[in-house]
Amino acid sequence: MAVPVLVAVAWPYASGSRHLGHLAGAYLPADIYARYQRLAGNDVLMVSGSDVHGTPITVRADAEGVTPAEIVDLYHSEFCRQWELLGISWDLYTTTGTSNHASATQDMFMAHLSKGFIDKRVSEQFYDPVGERFLPDRYIEGTCPYCGFEAARGDQCENCGSTLDAVELIEPRSRLTGAVPELRATEHFYFRYSDFTEQVDSWLKSRQGWRAHVLNSSFGWTKEGLQDRAITRDLDWGVELPVDDLGEGKRIYVWYDAVIGYLSASQEWAARSGDPEAWKRWWHNDDAYHAYFIGKDNIPFHTMLWPAQLMGYGALHLPDDVPANQYVTFSGAKMAASRGVGLTISEGLSIFEPDALRYALAAALPEQADTEISVAEIARRINDELVATWGNLVNRVLSLAGSALGGAVPSPGERRSGDVELLSGVDDALQQEASCIQRVELRAGLRSAMESAAAVNAYLNSNEPWKLVSTDPDRAGAVLGTALEAIAGVRTGLAPYLPFSTTALDPLFGAVERWERPSLVPGKAIPKPSPLFAKVDVAALDLVAGDPR
Repeated sequence: MAVPVLVAVAWPYASGSRHLGHLAGAYLPADIYARYQRLAGNDVLMVSGSDVHGTPITVRADAEGVTPAEIVDLYHSEFCRQWELLGISWDLYTTTGTSNHASATQDMFMAHLSKGFIDKRVSEQFYDPVGERFLPDRYIEGTCPYCGFEAARGDQCENCGSTLDAVELIEPRSRLTGAVPELRATEHFYFRYSDFTEQVDSWLKSRQGWRAHVLNSSFGWTKEGLQDRAITRDLDWGVELPVDDLGEGKRIYVWYDAVIGYLSASQEWAARSGDPEAWKRWWHNDDAYHAYFIGKDNIPFHTMLWPAQLMGYGALHLPDDVPANQYVTFSGAKMAASRGVGLTISEGLSIFEPDALRYALAAALPEQADTEISVAEIARRINDELVATWGNLVNRVLSLAGSALGGAVPSPGERRSGDVELLSGVDDALQQEASCIQRVELRAGLRSAMESAAAVNAYLNSNEPWKLVSTDPDRAGAVLGTALEAIAGVRTGLAPYLPFSTTALDPLFGAVERWERPSLVPGKAIPKPSPLFAKVDVAALDLVAGDPR
């Protein structure tokens, strides 16, 4: 029976170009997982969108002297182009700027308010005396009190990942004017996250199979007790409040509204599909499965704050897994869009083919620990692994089979034990890979598929069909036919990782529609192969990307 699987993916701020660390951290893993789940026969809804209300957007707009809408339009369009070039298979990629999202956010706000989970409080917030305005957290920088990083933001330190309150910063300064901000009284709505500490802690303790670093960091929060947070700010950019208790100049803040995007995007998808109630199959269904793909800096928002909001609203499905990845470092430095560290996705696509880039990043996903990459290492993986093991295998088998077998797929004929063993091994590898992907162990899943490809290469080297063509044509046909069937199975295993080169083989093998090794049709024409991947000219990389080493 098909399981409704929600693949919920982190919403990138539409404030600047995303880098390869973002791609490896959330978007590529989500796509691999979603593609597998579809092949496994489940009903997948993969949603995300550009976060257009984050203060990084207004910070950038102020710095460039343009409107936030202009920044949003620029980067949302860039993201959409990149997702298409990379083959990210969204069911819906939208924005938090839609009327649908505003309605869903306001609905949740009113539900929480009516149940007493939101209240008004007067607090002190930093005010820029030169700019004459209250400063949202990201408009403030200072030294992190935990690691000493001198460019920590008012909400989080990018260096150590600690979640902060702006008042904790040492020597804070306004990003607008450089002035030393002053604390002044202001009134805001607060969500009472503290009301859910025990409930969230109990729920977390019931989670099975979650990554250790996700649970460990979450329990650190619940042990100290969840802290109530202001969910409005003195802004004119964001979702409008559905009540006027605070007066003018207030908006719902991104902490509260961005995570609601998973729900609002599901509702938007349903409306677009022609069945406005279809989203409920994923959200009002105990049999559904929700997997959230994020980076580790977003763990607290998805394992504690968002579950608390869902619990407060009631009758909505809670996360089943939050397989947050660790960081990707680029030649020793953590990738960070705000600091210009690492290659952007656009730069990566200007150097490498989409499938090749997907492969190299998938082989180094930071699932359990930080992973370092470089242009040279990406090129090595492409040349030494993808091209040498898989690309060359497909090319030589199709070339030899096309010439030796009259250009058509042979009948299975009589198979020896080694032939049967190869095909059985490919089938076993598909099942092993399926188990890995189900646990979101995507690197291990890819490794299983590539080991299967290596086994086909070893089989060919052992049987030497290029010699058998002249000495034993029948045996040559059996070996090449077996190799073709094995390649069809390996192709299924690589399909979630390599969508473009998988589709390129459709004329011979047909579209990959199920998680299985498909049967080949005897007599079907074997097309003349073209290389699936171009070998990377490592010597020319310096001309494109500076010094990649």
